[in-house]
This record gives sequence, C-alpha cells and structure tokens, in this order.
Amino acid sequence: MARPIKPTPILYGEDAIRFEMRMQNVKPMPKREREEQRRAYELFKSRATFPML
Repeated sequence: MARPIKPTPILYGEDAIRFEMRMQNVKPMPKREREEQRRAYELFKSRATFPML
C-alpha cells in the first residue's frame, strides 16, 4: 500500500519572493534541448512494456 503524500509546504519571506520572481521570468527551453528530450522519451516509450490490467 502506498504512503500518503505530504502537503506541499507554503513558502514565506525571501523564499517566496525568489520563487515568484522565477515563475514570472521563465526562459523558453532551447529547441535543440527539447528535441533531445523528445528523442529520449520516444526511445524509452519504444522499449518500455507495461502489463495491461
């Protein structure tokens, strides 16, 4: 049986400010890196076999 997931902690002070600033200034992922991740995903998907329930 799985253990329950703990609630996400609330950020306060400098941590909250830093988090908010990073969320407002998200940089797009470079196209080359996105393509590499897509290839890795497709490779994993082609090799993975999951039992049907």
